[in-house]
Amino acid sequence: MSDEHALAVFENFKIRRAYDEKSETWYFSVVDIIAALLQQADYQTARNYWKVLKNRLKKEGSQTVTDCNRLRMIAEDGKMRETDVASPKTLLRIIQSVPSLKAEPIKLWLAKVGYERIQDMSDPARSLDRAREYWQQHGRSEKWIQQRMMGQETRNKLTDYWKDHEIKDEEEYAILTNIIHQEWSGVSVKQHKQIKGIKTQNLRDHMSEAELIFTALAELSTRQIAQSVEASGMTENAKAGKKGGKIARGARLELEQETGKSVVTSENFLPPGAPRKKLKGDSNERR
Repeated sequence: MSDEHALAVFENFKIRRAYDEKSETWYFSVVDIIAALLQQADYQTARNYWKVLKNRLKKEGSQTVTDCNRLRMIAEDGKMRETDVASPKTLLRIIQSVPSLKAEPIKLWLAKVGYERIQDMSDPARSLDRAREYWQQHGRSEKWIQQRMMGQETRNKLTDYWKDHEIKDEEEYAILTNIIHQEWSGVSVKQHKQIKGIKTQNLRDHMSEAELIFTALAELSTRQIAQSVEASGMTENAKAGKKGGKIARGARLELEQETGKSVVTSENFLPPGAPRKKLKGDSNERR
C-alpha cells in the first residue's frame, strides 16, 4: 500500500482514502462513504449504520463484506486506527444497499476520482495544479501557496530518504515527524492541532507562513544531517530529527525575541465562528 493517504471531499463530507500503487486502485473509508450517502455528519451514527448493514450482508451471503479490507487511517482523535476500506468496485455494491438520493452523484464522483488519478500518474503537474486551485478557492494567498508547495517538496525529500533507510511503517513516519515538530515548535503535532482548534484536518493546511517556513527548515536540516551521517533505522533518524528540529528551534526563539510574538499560533483557515484557542503573543492578523 502506498504511503499516499489523503482526504477527498464529496460536497461537505470528507472521505479518507489511500492509493495502492501495485493495483493502481484507490481505497476509500466505507464509513465515510456511508456518512455521505446518509448526509449524516455524526460519525458514530454512520459507523453504527455500517455495522448493521455489514451484518445483514454477511447473513445474506454477500461477497461484498469479504471484499472489504482493513487499513490504518487517521481517526477523529488524530490517531491512526484500523477502518474498513473498499475499492470503487466494492463500494458500488455497498452503495446499492443504501437507500439514498446521493447514490448516483457518489458513483459519478468515484469514477471522476479514479480518472483524475490516472491523469496525475501520466502528468504529476496536474495534481499540483489541482492543489493550487483548491487552496485558492479557500482563500489562500499566492505567497502562502508557494510556501506550502515548497514545504511539501522538502517533506517529500525527507520521507524519500526515510523510505530508503529502513523506515517503512506508518507509525515510524509519524513518530519521527512528531520528534522533529516537538523539537522546533515546543509542542507535539497533536497539541499544535488543538491550539488551532482542528481535528482531522491536515495541520500544514492550517499553518501560518512562518510555521510553514520553520517546519520546512526543521525537515531540511533533518534530512541533510541524516545524509551526512548516513542515518539508518529509527534510532539514528530520531537523533537526526532532534538535531534538525533544534536548529529550527533556535531560529524560532530568536525571531520571537525580536518580534515579541509567538511563531506557533492559533491562526487557522477554519470557517468563521469556529472555536479558536488563543496563545500569548498571538497575532489576530490572518495570513
